Amino acid sequence: MILQTWFEEVWNKGDEAAIDLLLAPDVAIHNLLGGNGEEVSDIPKFKAMFRAFRSALSDVQVAVEDEITEGDLSAARCVITAVHTGDGLGRVPLNMPIHFTGMVMVRTRDGKIVESWNYFDFETMYKQME
Repeated sequence: MILQTWFEEVWNKGDEAAIDLLLAPDVAIHNLLGGNGEEVSDIPKFKAMFRAFRSALSDVQVAVEDEITEGDLSAARCVITAVHTGDGLGRVPLNMPIHFTGMVMVRTRDGKIVESWNYFDFETMYKQME
């Protein structure tokens, strides 16, 4: 259950070191945009996005509603909740709850994520920050 572990360690616990433990050094990240709209495609860009989101959102909880694994592919459907308490995404914090959904599919090798395809409803998230 690589995605359960990923969301628990990286997002729910906020453990940045888990990024290096769970992503292969040559990971290919697809369809993920950072807080400034930049494409997130590798570990350094992911860490920058992670820091921006963590500085804007507290009490982050990613609940994996479903995870399916077949061979080296895993997919998950998630519900994300948080509180907008910081300005890390360039918006004045409203101290309001945030709720949005997402889906991700990953390919793994030797227990690490080597490729990911992402869809998170950031449009809904940002609307809640207005």
